[in-house]
Amino acid sequence: MSEQIEHVKCLIIGSGPAGYTAAVYAARANLKPVMYTGAEMGGQLMQTTDVENYPGYPEAVTGPKMMDDFNKQAARMGTDIRFGHVTKVDFTGEVHKVIVDAKTEVHADVVIISTGATAKWLGLESEIRLRDIGGGVSACAVCDGFFYKGKDVAVVGGGDTACEEALYLANLCPVVHMLVRRDEMRASKVMQARVFAAENIKVHWNTETVEVLGKEEVEAMKVRNNKTDEISEVPVQGFFVAIGHKPNTDIFIDQLDMDDEGYLITKADSTLTNIEGIFASGDVQDKIYRQAVTAAGTGCMAALDAERYLSHKEFVAAQKESVDA
Repeated sequence: MSEQIEHVKCLIIGSGPAGYTAAVYAARANLKPVMYTGAEMGGQLMQTTDVENYPGYPEAVTGPKMMDDFNKQAARMGTDIRFGHVTKVDFTGEVHKVIVDAKTEVHADVVIISTGATAKWLGLESEIRLRDIGGGVSACAVCDGFFYKGKDVAVVGGGDTACEEALYLANLCPVVHMLVRRDEMRASKVMQARVFAAENIKVHWNTETVEVLGKEEVEAMKVRNNKTDEISEVPVQGFFVAIGHKPNTDIFIDQLDMDDEGYLITKADSTLTNIEGIFASGDVQDKIYRQAVTAAGTGCMAALDAERYLSHKEFVAAQKESVDA
């Protein structure tokens, strides 16, 4: 631990659309924001190839290029962007304490949390390889489904998210193969009913993926029936994994209120958490939309909430000084 403690006005934990947008707004409000990017600068979009659904990029843009643009804009506005990973926090006192890389202690008047969420993957070598080269493996149908219009695809999962992904893709694709590893779904009855009513969604029960086939792009999937051990190959051009996301909130356990899945809970119509001066934006508190544009929107909200909070606090302090004088 460093002996010298740094005090900052506004600390942003995590990058990505939420963090960078918060940084732009905080810098413009003269909050002198300091951002620690996290282990993966730019978040989930660093694993995304073409982004076509973010306003302002008419010719599409790769995820890494988009995040580089966000980074440059935040820096130009005056954000102090630092590569570092927050390993511990202490929000129990009036001053919010943050430990970076297990050695540097930073105190902040306000903290904006934008640590995002991480998609869960099957862990297959072929899945990760094709995902990393933009070869047709994705964890977001809304983000990437358009690229598979007119093509057969697969969705892995049996929960509400998987059903939503399959239904979204069913409007674009001739056939959607839904792989469910049990003989029933975890999804709500209404979501199951919608899936069963869709003529072009084919549900494969008791089915697990053995391998995603294709050298540079998805060409098929090798699957196994876990009841009969039968192996088969199914031709598909897109492979969507919808087995859930994990919010990056482990360091906030016992500090901030979370739901059963670990997403930070914010107060209605705000980004304020259960602790004054701590704000949350982006996928770390949004398990419904999970889009770059909605994350950016809540990043803006968090910076505005933080500025208003500090202004009110400074006003109250000034009033008290005036009375005491």
